[in-house]
Amino acid sequence: METKDVIRSIREKNNLTQEQLAERIYVSRQAVSRWENGETLPDTEQLKTLSREFGISINTLLGSPQTLYCQCCGMPLSDDAVISREVDGSFNEDYCKWCYADGSFTYKDKDSLLDFLVSHMPNPNNESVAERRKLYDSHLSMLKHWR
Repeated sequence: METKDVIRSIREKNNLTQEQLAERIYVSRQAVSRWENGETLPDTEQLKTLSREFGISINTLLGSPQTLYCQCCGMPLSDDAVISREVDGSFNEDYCKWCYADGSFTYKDKDSLLDFLVSHMPNPNNESVAERRKLYDSHLSMLKHWR
């Protein structure tokens, strides 16, 4: 979905006119109209305001141009419901809600995450704990949080 369609959908879902949406996020009705017609895009601050006001990630507002992955565990962040949040409620699109929430990380070091993964992930090939740990470690080492 394109940004123009996402913004229109948010507005309609919340039963707002263009004027009401504009007032709520401190822009002109004409700005909202131009966004919905695809003539312009909201700037960075306006995207942050829309994200905060309507509980939708900036990536989603922009039509999900990137596939996001948790930079701690590698899980795809395919839905806003699994994206972590900061203490102020804003989205942190680098992490899933299970690895990072309210300003703190669940796993204090890579070993604690590896312990969790080895004990909870399926093992269809009956690999040893050491083999699985080595495989997970090689994947985790590519993520920003563990570099």
